[in-house]
Amino acid sequence: MLPVDPVSLLLSIIVILFLINAFYDRKGKNYKNFPPGPRPLPIIGNIHILDKQMPFKTFQELGEKYGSIFSLRMGLTKVVVLCGYDTVKDALVNHADEFSERPYVPIFEDVSKGYGMAFSHGENWKVMRRFALSTLRDFGMGKKVIESAINEECDSLVEVFQSYKGKPFENAMKIYGAVANIIVSILLGHRFDYNDPKLVKLISLVNTNVRLVQTPMGMLYNIFPSLIRWLPGTHQTVLKNAKEFQTFITETFAKHKEELDMNDQRNLIDAFLVKQKEEKPGPGRFFHDENLTSLVANLFAAGMETTSTTLRWGILLMMKYPEIQKNVQNEIDTVIGSSQPQIDHRKEMPYTDAVIHEIQRFGNIVPGNLPHATTRDVTFRGYFIPKGTQVIPLLSSVLQDKEYFEKPHEFYPQHFLDAKGKFVKNEAFMPFSAGRRSCAGENLAKVELFLFFTRFMQKFTFQSPPGVDVDLTRVSGFTISPSVHEICALPRD
Repeated sequence: MLPVDPVSLLLSIIVILFLINAFYDRKGKNYKNFPPGPRPLPIIGNIHILDKQMPFKTFQELGEKYGSIFSLRMGLTKVVVLCGYDTVKDALVNHADEFSERPYVPIFEDVSKGYGMAFSHGENWKVMRRFALSTLRDFGMGKKVIESAINEECDSLVEVFQSYKGKPFENAMKIYGAVANIIVSILLGHRFDYNDPKLVKLISLVNTNVRLVQTPMGMLYNIFPSLIRWLPGTHQTVLKNAKEFQTFITETFAKHKEELDMNDQRNLIDAFLVKQKEEKPGPGRFFHDENLTSLVANLFAAGMETTSTTLRWGILLMMKYPEIQKNVQNEIDTVIGSSQPQIDHRKEMPYTDAVIHEIQRFGNIVPGNLPHATTRDVTFRGYFIPKGTQVIPLLSSVLQDKEYFEKPHEFYPQHFLDAKGKFVKNEAFMPFSAGRRSCAGENLAKVELFLFFTRFMQKFTFQSPPGVDVDLTRVSGFTISPSVHEICALPRD
């Protein structure tokens, strides 16, 4: 075999990439009325102009320049970004079918293999979503039974907070554990102790991956997977963590298979395994082990991460704005008193409801949304978007749309209150996205947020440790969370 000159090899790779780049440029120019956008550089596209920590900020700035529909290139992949409530709603609701696919994103494909619900495609996604929604309802979502489970978890978390006797502590893992237990009870049929090594490990795996998929190396992997795949970096950690998480799930449902009673389905895994046995025209089309593993992973991560992060923002914002915290407590004292909060109380508590909505809006937990893709060629608002195009319906631009929110960059509960103090819906409130791919656990999350938050405010006054200013610095990742901080939970009893 002839020796390979490294310089010649490198030059050959560059030439090939430039030819591919030229092909993609020429291919893109064939589309009439494709959305405008910044001129891409060869090979890398527009990644050089993105805020590497929070790319959604760059998207919003580009929206100001190019309009509510624009395009850019992530490496060789053309991406269309939708900005503002009117445009995003038009796409996801009025053109729901056309914008209901998921694009091929290498890191997510490598993790899920196209199975489960969050990143699956076509008929598989439809079957898994229908099963997930119906089973979540069967096991309590939207019913009193899940409300009781949440209140029991609130009791446990309150005890943990009380154990610190008003002294500073870091609250993240406690809140993650409590919220995780709600979805775990539906998935597995039991709860964990907050200090259980298994639960701590699962939470750590999810949280680490949520942070790492949005790192520059993670973004590069999605743009140039063939070149980056074999290099060390955060993408390797993501894949390793995902495999470890999936191994736990596989071992768990293997035990459930041994104990399965077709007439006594105790949790979502049991319900799936029954479907697996009953599937027609034969087992293995949709209800196979790979789909079960990915579905459970999807539901655990989604059910734990966003609600926990929202609650952490809620406590931090009450520390930042003690007068708002006091107003919430006054309403709780008037409506609930020392009784256990119930979801039925919400309609009598407009101020608290408005504050929770504003926490979600201001927190801006999933600013970039999960990416969508077009299911067919579509002409949308005068622009032609071909089938299979990756589309980002930018939720941050919806939640900060100045046409719908008076003070889009401030924490302002009056966004959801009228002049008489009554709660008013704001149509641009879209933290769970919308349309075919909206959050399957939206109803569960709403109940969790209300019950946990009202219990926190009923039992404690939250303050920052003495001499420490409240820091609203955001930590970037797939979700946006508060930076690590300590709280003081002063008992109100």
